[in-house]
Amino acid sequence: MSETLLVIGTLFLAYGCRSFEFVAVRKFGAFCVIIATFLTGYFLSGHNVTWGIVTALGWFFLPGIDIMTRIRKMRLPLDKKMQSRFPPNRDLFPQLREFTNEVEVAGFEHIQDSGWEWGGVDQFVRFFYDPNSKAQATINLNSQSHLAFNYMSVSSRTADGKTLMTWNYPFSYAMKLTPDCVVNCVRGIESFNEMIEVHRKFLQSKGINESDLQETDPDELGKLTEKEMRNQVDHNLDRGLLKLSGKGTFSYSWKGLFFLWYQSIKDMIRLS
Repeated sequence: MSETLLVIGTLFLAYGCRSFEFVAVRKFGAFCVIIATFLTGYFLSGHNVTWGIVTALGWFFLPGIDIMTRIRKMRLPLDKKMQSRFPPNRDLFPQLREFTNEVEVAGFEHIQDSGWEWGGVDQFVRFFYDPNSKAQATINLNSQSHLAFNYMSVSSRTADGKTLMTWNYPFSYAMKLTPDCVVNCVRGIESFNEMIEVHRKFLQSKGINESDLQETDPDELGKLTEKEMRNQVDHNLDRGLLKLSGKGTFSYSWKGLFFLWYQSIKDMIRLS
């Protein structure tokens, strides 16, 4: 009876800590969940420490279930064609109008709405361009199954072919970036103006001056994005994370699946 109460008490402590806004307290709450899981395995196995550890580590193998049962079977196109799209309805993306206003007030012009859909993943992208700063901005919505999330980005391209991007993508990326793409991930920003300021400092930190930036034809943003996505796929094919699967498609290799699992574990720790 005392063992059961100890597990329940640990879970209540975890629940209480998770209700706090302080990151350190919330992470301690997540740690308490792992401790409760360890105690469950430890007590059920007759006080076997090894089984307690194995039970606790089970949390870190949960992402592997989706990776092995769904993602391993996915076949994605080598060339993702951006197509004109209608914006998603307000129920799916209620912040779209607010975000669009923020971007336009910052001096960006709405160019087009595009996206692609494949394998149950639906990606919506709203493109913007500012000729004064030679910067591209996007508002993105990624939806699949019962999960949907949005993020924004600001990109600058240099005359020597580099792309420097600041975004608030909420998860670790599912592929390795190409050598000519440098990403500054900033989560928890309050406004698009703040993202613009962060991006400006990011360019300065990389020694990029206004004269180094290259103008982009706004009408070519979709095609340029297609080219950059294909370059990334080719880079990951060369690195062995992806493999060709026939009929113009690719899939994740075993090395790529382990990479996805590692990325998922990082997100679990960071988001806990």
